[in-house]
Amino acid sequence: MSDASTRPIAGEFAPYYGNYVAQVADGDIRATLRTQQRDVLDALAGVSEARGDHAYGVGKWTLKESLLHMIDTERVFAYRLLRVARADATPLPGFDQDRWVPTSDAALRTVASLAEEFPAVRAATLTLVESLTPSAWTRTGTASEKPVSSRAIAWIIAGHTAHHMTLLREKYLA
Repeated sequence: MSDASTRPIAGEFAPYYGNYVAQVADGDIRATLRTQQRDVLDALAGVSEARGDHAYGVGKWTLKESLLHMIDTERVFAYRLLRVARADATPLPGFDQDRWVPTSDAALRTVASLAEEFPAVRAATLTLVESLTPSAWTRTGTASEKPVSSRAIAWIIAGHTAHHMTLLREKYLA
């Protein structure tokens, strides 16, 4: 079966994404993405603006930087998903998160504005994912000089969110 319920296998994504894919439970990835949208909002409910500027260690991102990184990364990966699902064979470049975060001006944002932005971006991702046909799920392309399938990108999006939600709960909101 080649649909939203089939876990991507080795070869559909670069090995360094294996940790993200492993963090996603088996099942329909669309349902996982919908559940995560609610989970992120629930986790951010009641977080003070002062807490948003908290970094859990020297050289670590603040809560607001981490949230904006999640949003930015989802946008990048959703764009990759669109291109691969539409059979665009153009190799897609990587991006340097460590350069993006300092220039994101996350400190000028509010936790509330980021809590509004995440579900908007996730809603767009969900609209794309829910529109994919069975053949679109198995299409492959190249991103960051590595082969990747549409299905794998959807799982990577969910795994990246899961990874950062664990950090949020353990390091920022504990």
